Amino acid sequence: MHLFKYKGRSLCCENVKVDEIVRRVGTPLYIYSRNTLLGHYRRIEKALSSASPLICFSVKSNSNIAVLKTLVSAGSGLDIVSGGELYRAKLAKADPKKIVYAGVGKKQDEIIDAIKYGILFFNIESQEELELLNRCASELGKKVNVAVRVNPDVDAATHDYITTGAAHTKFGVDFKTARGIFRSSWRYRNAVIKGVHLHIGSQILSPRPFRDAIKKVMDFLEENGLFIEYLNIGGGMGIVYSLEKPQTASRFAGKILPLVLKSGLKLILEPGRFISGNSGIMVTKVLYRKKTARKRFVIVDSGMNDFMRPSLYSAYHNILPVIKPVKNVNRVKCDIVGPICETGDFLARGRLLPFFKQGDLLAVMGAGAYGYTMSSNYNSRPRAPEVMVDGSRFFVAKRRESYRDLVRGE
Repeated sequence: MHLFKYKGRSLCCENVKVDEIVRRVGTPLYIYSRNTLLGHYRRIEKALSSASPLICFSVKSNSNIAVLKTLVSAGSGLDIVSGGELYRAKLAKADPKKIVYAGVGKKQDEIIDAIKYGILFFNIESQEELELLNRCASELGKKVNVAVRVNPDVDAATHDYITTGAAHTKFGVDFKTARGIFRSSWRYRNAVIKGVHLHIGSQILSPRPFRDAIKKVMDFLEENGLFIEYLNIGGGMGIVYSLEKPQTASRFAGKILPLVLKSGLKLILEPGRFISGNSGIMVTKVLYRKKTARKRFVIVDSGMNDFMRPSLYSAYHNILPVIKPVKNVNRVKCDIVGPICETGDFLARGRLLPFFKQGDLLAVMGAGAYGYTMSSNYNSRPRAPEVMVDGSRFFVAKRRESYRDLVRGE
């Protein structure tokens, strides 16, 4: 579900024409639908309502402060993985008691800052991290809540780069190590272990891996006689990019709720893509067309620095014309490529599309998650702006960078 629809020939975000935004802001740019964000958040909230969960939006998927404020105002917590994301959470006025902090490489100053802010949980990923956390809390005269992130070694059936719950990955600890941490918990007087955390990957289309992982954790707790208060099941629910048939929020809830309710534990989850993915698009403009002996290329003004997912994951994103052609046009097999000096700089390869002409505007769909957050200044390109649409109005939520921005600090 999203609110990017054609009205007549014009692609609209809610009640605003995309080409109207482009006239004001230029290309490339990101556009987000506020009401799509809220709609997806409320779907999860409703589906899991019987468990009264704490839903912590994954900031890494889309960290724009307007996005965070939109969700925080709806009651969402935040899942953070860095000191910078904590800084954004503060600016969004997130309730510290609705913030959970994950990540394998938290630095000491980041830990201290989060303790001072009074966040709800640290999801720890190693014995040494727990020791540092306990020492920092002790020096500050504080006690902090800890969830041990376990790696349940389940196959999430997703891209290997976004699989995080398999034994070969860097995330979490195995059950043997987790057992040792729990048994030595008496040593950590200022880091109180109150929960278990797991996050098995991203863009997962079936509820089965989640159910398998939760069942493994429940068996682990029962076999070792461990009593905790919270179960954090992470995020990872997939969305439609092209022909996927992902689980709905209600189907996901139907499979995992029986296990959660039976356990009696308080539920935390960390959805990101499911909420923000289809709430955003990236708009780009055709610069040139090019034919070679073997291929046709459509060269646009956005590149892998603006939108990394196709280059990094070979990810498929639908590409739509912002203005529909007056009549049916012939489609040809072509590559949509950017200006970056890398062969891997593409938005689509071998795609059957109109051979767009110079000046045409294209919308890359499903760009609301891991779009702007993964962008860079590679090739000394200023990053694109971000725009938020709310009904019939829009505003620039992040201005376009300038060349001066490129060299700030140098």
